[in-house]
Amino acid sequence: MKKLICLLLTIAMTCTLFAGCAVPVADTQSTAGAASEESASEESAETVSEAGEKSSDSDLVPMKIAFCTWVGYAPLFIAKEQGYFEENGIDAEIVIIEDESTYGAAFVSNSIQALGQVLDRDIIQYNAGAPEQYVCTMDASTGGDGLVATEDIKTMDDLAGRTVALDKSATSYFFFLQALMDSSITEDQINIVEMGNDEAGEAFLAGNVDAAVTWEPALSSCSEREGGHKLVTSADYPKAIIDVLTVNSNFAQDHPDIYDKLSDCWYRSVDYLNDNYDDGCRIMAEGLGLETDEVKEECAGITFYDKAMNESFNDKNTEQNVVEIADMAADFWVEKGYMNSKDLTGFFPTIK
Repeated sequence: MKKLICLLLTIAMTCTLFAGCAVPVADTQSTAGAASEESASEESAETVSEAGEKSSDSDLVPMKIAFCTWVGYAPLFIAKEQGYFEENGIDAEIVIIEDESTYGAAFVSNSIQALGQVLDRDIIQYNAGAPEQYVCTMDASTGGDGLVATEDIKTMDDLAGRTVALDKSATSYFFFLQALMDSSITEDQINIVEMGNDEAGEAFLAGNVDAAVTWEPALSSCSEREGGHKLVTSADYPKAIIDVLTVNSNFAQDHPDIYDKLSDCWYRSVDYLNDNYDDGCRIMAEGLGLETDEVKEECAGITFYDKAMNESFNDKNTEQNVVEIADMAADFWVEKGYMNSKDLTGFFPTIK
């Protein structure tokens, strides 16, 4: 994904592409195992085109809830299996979409009605016209993302003149520049090579770059390169990478109680995970098509936000609350040219 804004400005053209990018969880447990991008597109097209229009034999309201393969969103699989959605009157279908550049188009076309995604990406989409609104905070990366470096790079200052791989169009860039603010050097003093988070980790392990912003499992694999180590992680900046649940605002107009219902599903799922950790990880692993041990390893770098944490984080009197974090991210992306203004009026409908 290079220019999300450009995609959304040409929304009429991209909406038709969404069906070819989504892989319904019911059809496959892992997008990585798909035979090819073309076959995955054909398999998913019919299902996605029915989003928001599928009828139900009961009184349940049909919804498609999308997110990528990231454990931070996976408690929603618990809500599905434990029946929390149905108890809230929702006929939920979970859809895995790996390409985040399709999310804004999916909201506009009503192909999805809810989304789990990183907060700063949501506000970029919202600014570009995607009809989405905040429901609750899902998780914070508290060690699951980070900057890996060679042995001779001991501090951020040591990155001067070195080559760093990262994705400038993603949250990893936002995280990196926050860490850089605590150093005595500037971005101009670093040779940045743009690539995705997974590719950045691979480039580091291959010895092609001096440092890289990446995430799990590549983050924990950095020591496979001699002298490789974690220079800084999201544990050092626990509110830099926040995942939130948003809802299609057009859908919410017809279902104004959906904010409370989706929040309840999320809170109960986190409670279930906390009380039944092994089984919760099993459910999440099956949903994502991963091994349970992989999920447990990734959970170590994630803080899941329950109801109490959301109540505090959503309180404007709390230092570094969700609105302040969103404003800070908006300032950042306006400066970088990905947003034309930082106006988030209407994005937080339940926060006064």
